[in-house]
Amino acid sequence: MKIAIEGCCHGELDKIYETIQFLEKKENVKVDLLLCCGDFQAVRNEADMKCMAVPPKYRQMQTFYKYYSGEKKAPVLTIFIGGNHEASNHLQELPYGGWVAPNIYYLGYAGVVNYRGIRIGGISGIFKSHDYKKGHFECPPYNQQTVRSAYHVRNIDVFKLKQLKEPLDIFLSHDWPRSIYHYGNKKQLLTKKAFLRQEVENNTLGSPAASELLHHLKPLYWFSAHLHVKFAALLQHQANVKGQLPKATKFLALDKCLPHRDFLQIIDVDHDPSVPDCLEYDLEWLTVLKTTNSLINVTPKLWNMPENNGLHTKWNFSAVEETMKEVLNEINEDLRIPSNFSITAVCYDPSNLQNHREPAHIISPQTTEFCALLGLIDINAAIGELEKTGGDDEVIEENDVDSTGSAEEPSEYNTDTSGLSSSINPDEIALDEDEDEEGETVNNSVQSVEPSPDHLPEFSMSFSDIRILPESMAVSSDDATDYTNDELEKSGESSQTEGEGKSPCDRPLKRISNVNENVGTKKIKRRNQAIYASKDDEDEY
Repeated sequence: MKIAIEGCCHGELDKIYETIQFLEKKENVKVDLLLCCGDFQAVRNEADMKCMAVPPKYRQMQTFYKYYSGEKKAPVLTIFIGGNHEASNHLQELPYGGWVAPNIYYLGYAGVVNYRGIRIGGISGIFKSHDYKKGHFECPPYNQQTVRSAYHVRNIDVFKLKQLKEPLDIFLSHDWPRSIYHYGNKKQLLTKKAFLRQEVENNTLGSPAASELLHHLKPLYWFSAHLHVKFAALLQHQANVKGQLPKATKFLALDKCLPHRDFLQIIDVDHDPSVPDCLEYDLEWLTVLKTTNSLINVTPKLWNMPENNGLHTKWNFSAVEETMKEVLNEINEDLRIPSNFSITAVCYDPSNLQNHREPAHIISPQTTEFCALLGLIDINAAIGELEKTGGDDEVIEENDVDSTGSAEEPSEYNTDTSGLSSSINPDEIALDEDEDEEGETVNNSVQSVEPSPDHLPEFSMSFSDIRILPESMAVSSDDATDYTNDELEKSGESSQTEGEGKSPCDRPLKRISNVNENVGTKKIKRRNQAIYASKDDEDEY
């Protein structure tokens, strides 16, 4: 099965789908599924734009609203996670996942689904230590702090994913797992992104929570975005059982959708042709949601997950066969995800601008239906109830204190400066309000070992190097020849999981536009590692 992987979307759905369709026509292939690694920007209207953590001048409608309104329909099934540039109020309506438009599915804060026998999981947002142990408490309209904390990863979502025992084929995260850069061509990475050197050398780049999940879940593939650079790596896991072959994870990060950038990749993944061509719930994941329902916290108070330390009566919330049978019975043995998308907000009308429109707290019928089916707490509705009863005052007060990144209590991760640097990132726009996120420290429970430089993994990645252009654009010979294959990114190689076969393209292509990319770069002080766009990208962001 052909699966397209997209890095940061930044709302450019028209361009992404156009690129895929160009490939299908040119190479006579059919892309069955599109996976997007965050910064999707499911913006429906002007109010949604006010819920994005970007400076006002970078709030652009882009093209998602066309798919939301029904003007267009996604030509390929699309699954995505959230990043750090999202219409957080929209995604908050679907904490357990759901359809944001026909044929476009959001995985929720964390989620696992199945498509044609392929098990796909993901976690939304980016890691920030000072919000990690809080509940999901943010409620639109957001203030200066909550517009950012709304997309920060929480420990409960990581805890839920760590209850999974059955193998995963694919996992998505927006920010990279901590230490993954030690398992690929680090030299080439630092050549492309020199400003990352300090974090890489200090082993502080990336998410420690994602690293923990990587070592626990051991998926066949792990895809990320966020840093706006293509990077491949191979992580060989330690064997859990003596005599058993160790598992390996192929990691790939991709760029954002811009001309001359590696933003799209096509891979071949074995699937079960006997399985119906529809998106399905994952039974083990549904069971985990049900067993962890009592752990939900919708306040900014710190909340430690249960562990086997003598302080909790129960710490294992993994799915057992008996509970899974009960859940299967509750859903009438039908794992198919219903096509129950519904419009919950007024759609953008370019002929009738409504810049005065303010975000409101909305309950999604999809979430209501899902929670009723399984007897789960609607996180978004619970937040709204807390606000009505006056709990919002407590939320705002505590958040104003805690979101500064001050030390509340020791975290479970050590030396976390992920997302922080004093260097200048030429691919980012700094938010002044992010200044308070500098200098945080945490405690990492997963110790990643850097491979010896003399024993780097020798392998050829099977990820095809595809940079595609729509028919309305042109390919120049200079653009086609500036690409060099290194040992981590050779096209057309066979892999352990994909079988043998050549890449759909014999040579890499780039998407070309008339945008002048030689504009002088404006150096901007780097506040955090939340990647935005540089000055020379302003017209394209």
